[in-house]
Amino acid sequence: MNILILGGGGREHALAWAVLQNPKCDKLIVAPGNAGIAQIADCARLNIEDGGAVVTFAEENAIDFIIVGPEAPLAAGVADRLREAGMLVFGPSAAAARLEASKRFTKEICDAAGAPTAGYRHFTDPDAAKAYIRAQGAPIVVKADGLAAGKGVIVAMDEATALAAVDDMFGGAFGGAGAEVVIEDFMQGEEASFFVLCDGETVLPIGTAQDHKRVGEGDTGLNTGGMGAYSPAPVLTDAVARRALDEIIRPTMAEMTRRGMPYQGVLYAGLMIQDGAPRLVEYNVRFGDPECQALMMRLGAQAMDLMHASAEGRLAEAQVNWSDDHAMTVVLAAKGYPGSYATGSVIGGLDALPETSFAMCFHAGTTRAEGRFLASGGRVLNATARGATLQEARDRAYAMADAVDWPEGFYRRDIGWRALE
Repeated sequence: MNILILGGGGREHALAWAVLQNPKCDKLIVAPGNAGIAQIADCARLNIEDGGAVVTFAEENAIDFIIVGPEAPLAAGVADRLREAGMLVFGPSAAAARLEASKRFTKEICDAAGAPTAGYRHFTDPDAAKAYIRAQGAPIVVKADGLAAGKGVIVAMDEATALAAVDDMFGGAFGGAGAEVVIEDFMQGEEASFFVLCDGETVLPIGTAQDHKRVGEGDTGLNTGGMGAYSPAPVLTDAVARRALDEIIRPTMAEMTRRGMPYQGVLYAGLMIQDGAPRLVEYNVRFGDPECQALMMRLGAQAMDLMHASAEGRLAEAQVNWSDDHAMTVVLAAKGYPGSYATGSVIGGLDALPETSFAMCFHAGTTRAEGRFLASGGRVLNATARGATLQEARDRAYAMADAVDWPEGFYRRDIGWRALE
């Protein structure tokens, strides 16, 4: 098959790496890709949020299967345009992608499905939002309603932080995503990610992971797009996973189908778990980044078969073959991230890193000029490894991170601390 992956981050590098393990892949193109992806696949300049342009490109390049990586093209209806053109695509419709594109929509779906989640209120007026915060008190959670690249959530431990978050969101700090705000009750517990594939009818669990959102060690500091992850997540036991499927995910999928927007693609449920009971924090309509890097390291070649089965409506006959292993990814970010940071710094040592089924450095924000790798984003590299134990995976991942020669970068030294403790 000729396969096209849309996206250019660490998630898409990991997806490309996994797809290329599968002998059914004859040709792989990634648009736009990055400098790391360009070492293993063809990269193409393409506006991946323009459905018409993607359809034309796919037709001209005889593409058999399209995998949509990020959420923005899904929200823009790219998967819809591809399906209208008769193409096979992995990713939900724009209507179904509202599970991520609108926090308010997700809450309404949860209410209708009876899925346990935090209590909430929705606001379009900053003064009303502030009055609610003062009445409720802290801790409290303030969320931009729309897509904000994983950064539009403020967990405010005091009232002043929550009020400032309202000002920032309505003031345009997250663009149009903050034109509406959802304010939620603070949930106690441990957070983990549960990934399932859906084909409109069948739900197939494919793995668990735990992300590290905060920029600082000990889970301190500002929220980021994710500073590292590991899989599986011990807190998401088989019993907890069954409850999440029965009480949250399957009722959500049934409600989506009832509303005429059956869900097809990967669904990533962020869960808060306390005393064995899961509650929904949020849905994402694509693989998490950096969780995807750890998942792909564990799934390998079968990832493509599973995504293909989802797109063709064959998940009822699919099966996930898990090894009893662990994977970890450590994010190397530019100093200053998630605030302002410089780009263009030279990254050395990458050519000497291992590239095996047990260790890979996935690129997230890199370009190449004059034979050198340059940083071009906030989150730049993902040192990813697997092992028989989480400690073994951790040792391999950090050995790679330590070998990167990049004085302008930094990374957390405590990824996986909850599980390793």
